[in-house]
Amino acid sequence: MDLITKVKKLGLEDDADIQFLLNGGNLTKVKSSSWKKIRFFNLMPDCTTIHHNSNKPFGKKQTFSVHDIDSVRKGRQSEGLQKYTEDQDEDKCFSIFFKGRRKNLDLVVPSEEDTKKWVNGLEKLITNTRKLNRRQTTEHWIFDEMRKADKNNDNMMTLHEVKHFLRQINIQVDDSYAAMLFKKCDTSNSGTLEDEEIKQFYDLLTKREEIDVIFKQYATTDGQMSAQDLLNFLKDEQCEAVTMEDALKLIESYEPDDLAKEDKNMTIDGFLMYLQQDEGSIFNPAHGELFQDMSQPLNHYFISSSHNTYLTGDQLKSTSSTEAYIKALMRSCRCVELDCWDGANGEPVIYHGHTLTSKVLFKDVIKAIKEYAFKTSMYPVILSLENHCSLEQQKLMAQIMTTILGSALLTAPLEDQMPTNFPSPEELKGRFIIKGQRLNKLDSVYGSSPGVEAECISEEDEAADVIESKVEANGQKAKSKKKKINLNKELSDLVIYCKSVHFSGFENAKAKQSFYEMSSFKESKANHLAETAGNAFIHHNMSKLSRIYPAGTRTDSSNYNPVPMWNTGCQIVALNFQTPCKEMDLNQGRFRQNGMSGFILKPDFLRQAGSMFDPVTLTNGPWLKKKVLHIMVISAQQLPKLNKEKSKSIVDPLVKVEVYGVPGDTASKETFHIENNGFNPMWNVKFQFNIQVPELALVRFLIEDFDHASHNDFVGQYSLPLTSLQCGYRHVPLLTKRGDVIASAGLFVHSMLVDAN
Repeated sequence: MDLITKVKKLGLEDDADIQFLLNGGNLTKVKSSSWKKIRFFNLMPDCTTIHHNSNKPFGKKQTFSVHDIDSVRKGRQSEGLQKYTEDQDEDKCFSIFFKGRRKNLDLVVPSEEDTKKWVNGLEKLITNTRKLNRRQTTEHWIFDEMRKADKNNDNMMTLHEVKHFLRQINIQVDDSYAAMLFKKCDTSNSGTLEDEEIKQFYDLLTKREEIDVIFKQYATTDGQMSAQDLLNFLKDEQCEAVTMEDALKLIESYEPDDLAKEDKNMTIDGFLMYLQQDEGSIFNPAHGELFQDMSQPLNHYFISSSHNTYLTGDQLKSTSSTEAYIKALMRSCRCVELDCWDGANGEPVIYHGHTLTSKVLFKDVIKAIKEYAFKTSMYPVILSLENHCSLEQQKLMAQIMTTILGSALLTAPLEDQMPTNFPSPEELKGRFIIKGQRLNKLDSVYGSSPGVEAECISEEDEAADVIESKVEANGQKAKSKKKKINLNKELSDLVIYCKSVHFSGFENAKAKQSFYEMSSFKESKANHLAETAGNAFIHHNMSKLSRIYPAGTRTDSSNYNPVPMWNTGCQIVALNFQTPCKEMDLNQGRFRQNGMSGFILKPDFLRQAGSMFDPVTLTNGPWLKKKVLHIMVISAQQLPKLNKEKSKSIVDPLVKVEVYGVPGDTASKETFHIENNGFNPMWNVKFQFNIQVPELALVRFLIEDFDHASHNDFVGQYSLPLTSLQCGYRHVPLLTKRGDVIASAGLFVHSMLVDAN
């Protein structure tokens, strides 16, 4: 069985670093100061799998896929290597960080030269596998599974191995169908499949009947699409404003047949290739780039924000880690939280106070933030300080931030005179903004107000400790106990545009609060305000920043629904990034557009003075742009097996299409489930959604494994803003619970967004 040498497909057959990985070598695997074991690591011939041995008596060879690697970092960049190796080993160390919850792999290499080869080789493999188009990814995945099914490694497949292979790729078929498929491909009548017979088997397996039907409707030129046919398809079905030049570019880019390309035609293979590229995605590729105006004041944007950023799990006993900050920042989070407490040896630490969560040094967190803040987005990062430290350690916090962050730390207003509004994300590129308490007004920077030592309110402690009082419709809150802290002036002076203040009602804020003074709201309080005083909340956010955070009772680090907060213009809607859930799916969907910058410009009606918009009691206005969203769920491809240990466990998939936005637009509909087919299920089910405020709507596609006896299991999902949805026949990528792409899987739909009558 010729499994198609992957290294050639990746274009790396002559690469010295890849050859080095194929040969492999002994590396020291580090887990603790006492657990450091030598293991042999090497790249397997498929150039997708890394294997290493185990010294356990009955230990199996352990493997992991290049697809599962999130990043490779050279040097002592992990917490483990920093703790358990010496400074002189810096150039002999590297770490492999995985997607999902799998722990990172810390390794020490015999020489600096070999370290470079390992890191360079792995990075080349990662880069190249991410460049594969969806068809290549599917091909790789299927041939991988074929290789695994070939138990005796004889490069041939028996009928028994074919049956096992079909179960592995999530298809349950009866024996007669499997035998028929096998016999059809076994043209040599040898009782095995090999070479071209396996290629024929692959073609039969991956044939997309639904694509054939669409293609034949438009292919009028001897079974092929002419450039004119393709142009007609793009205009009529895909609703794209394109020209003949655009159609010719697609043929040039995706048609694999040279003769067809020469004739300016597209075959079924080229058509499928096009549909599986960004141009054929449900998400508008133009919105994957930075396309919004970034010159407006900071408070005019939704800002991707994290709560308890340091935690890897629950709020009672999980680990605090610099890695949690790195992961959030690499996902373009632009506001991270630092819970700061007095630590031993006079050094401030970060952890969830009065719990069993572990502690991490404040300076280590600041170093990690400095290193990773601007790798995904160059737009500003807000450091939200929850300060519980003594005056002495607060002073050290200020010194640490000033020293490590240097000129990137904003220590004074950008203007030469007292500002009256926020600067823009564009003006703040590459800068760190401190959010926290400040002893005095900002105009003291210009000498017009004296700096006075004072006591300040700790926001989240206040929300946790205060006996909640009745909130009036205008947001007025009755008097309550406030936990006070002393504040060091050096730390206070670093707070410029985000001074934390207690919220005492919208009227009070309008009369007394400066633009840079912002309040934090616990989710229950924010929800109440959104429901009872939505328009007042919106106007508050036209001139101020608001931060929303989860209730303290969410000890499991679960999340609240962020959508009502966005609907009232709240900018910093902080979620627990470490918790995979629907709410984080929606957050990822909201910030998928605008180049993954972490900043999304709010709609006009959430920014313009005089707006009468209220998401709960909708009235006529420019926000009402009534649309009808038509979705036909057609098919899915190569859904992952949920229980890989049980070869007979096959997915019974169903699809849910959900719309989130203003209350009147929120809806969910689902297909029937299909028994025992996660490979190529087909539904052809149509849904219709009536949408009144499209600029606030998000669409979520969810695939679940149906279960008669218990709740359905999550298979994959994809969320995006309705305004970024492309009409026509589109492929929907599928993501894991933690937001990583499932390389081979996808959903195929037809979408149409039209004006309501």
